[in-house]
Amino acid sequence: MNGRKIDMVKQELLLKHNSATKRHTQSWFRMLLLTVWIHLVIVQPTHAQTFYPANHAFIKYTGRIDFSNPQLPRFWQPGVSFQFRFKGNQCTIVLNDEMLWGNKHNYIEVVLDGKEQRLQTKGKTDTLLLQADAATKLHTVAVYKNTEANIGYLELVGIQCQQLVKPLPLPQRKIECIGNSITCGTGSDMAAIPCGKGLWEDQHNAYMSYGAIMARQLNAQCHLSAVSGIGLMRSCCNMDIIMPQVFDKISMRDNKIAWNFNRYQPQLVTISLGQNDGVQDSAAFCNNYIAFVKKLRTYYPRATILLLSSPMADNGLRNFMRSTIPAITKALRQMGEAKLYYHIFEKQYSSGCDYHPSLQEHQQIAQELVPVIKKIMRW
Repeated sequence: MNGRKIDMVKQELLLKHNSATKRHTQSWFRMLLLTVWIHLVIVQPTHAQTFYPANHAFIKYTGRIDFSNPQLPRFWQPGVSFQFRFKGNQCTIVLNDEMLWGNKHNYIEVVLDGKEQRLQTKGKTDTLLLQADAATKLHTVAVYKNTEANIGYLELVGIQCQQLVKPLPLPQRKIECIGNSITCGTGSDMAAIPCGKGLWEDQHNAYMSYGAIMARQLNAQCHLSAVSGIGLMRSCCNMDIIMPQVFDKISMRDNKIAWNFNRYQPQLVTISLGQNDGVQDSAAFCNNYIAFVKKLRTYYPRATILLLSSPMADNGLRNFMRSTIPAITKALRQMGEAKLYYHIFEKQYSSGCDYHPSLQEHQQIAQELVPVIKKIMRW
């Protein structure tokens, strides 16, 4: 607020109270003016703030994103993120939330200088104020979508801060994790709201899912190409889609907006499907799986593919996968697939909500997979 604005405040106050005595009016104004000045001293930024739109070159994105409107990039999938660095001691992030179901709000993970905080949007447009340590000149921010496509999209509007600076380069290694609710991180986070309380999305945490954890440990980018309830040949919960139908989309749950695979070519692809299919006819399951891997190969001609059993499988499903996944691997290798491996989880990870893995178990799954991946990829 500058001197001109203060004069306007003074004029307005004088008009409102012209019936009071001159002495009372002047005294009240002096007191209010002092209050206004104190407020200015507290909140006035040290440096001018600049608004940077979402298409600014210094904002980096990871994940399947619809850039048809470059100034409002839209994303549905869990784990999609954007990163930036700024100078100054605070910044604001402006996000739009689709609010798909009227009262459904997305959860996000905000990581400021390595410190993580899980937040939930509150309206159609949210302005998030981040206060950084003033002793540090440059600050790094990453924001991740914790909830999945069925809760609706998010859009980045822009960032306001003293100055955006050139971001650090994204990791050269790239991973893609294909799966269902387990890969989404569904039902894993009971820190704020316990199982059975709140809404379905209240326990979602894609940032702490096994795929995201192992990517960070391996210094890799990560795409979570996952949808709750989806299967390879049969999905649960009255869903009319299966993974082979929607894998080429930006919004997989809605099976819409074609994804350009040239934008992201992972060196490693993991597949964890079958939990929602359940025990099927072995020949049919194997044939469908082989067809899906062949389709993947057309998108990713150089990637290594790692087939995973379901981490939350019971004994019956685990035994089914223990026989079918090695058979699928053997058949594909005989067809010329040299860069193909598999891993069977011998433990059931199911202590989260609705028998999903908990946050602790996602850590354990990642700890189980990282050595396997290091050996296969020589990372």
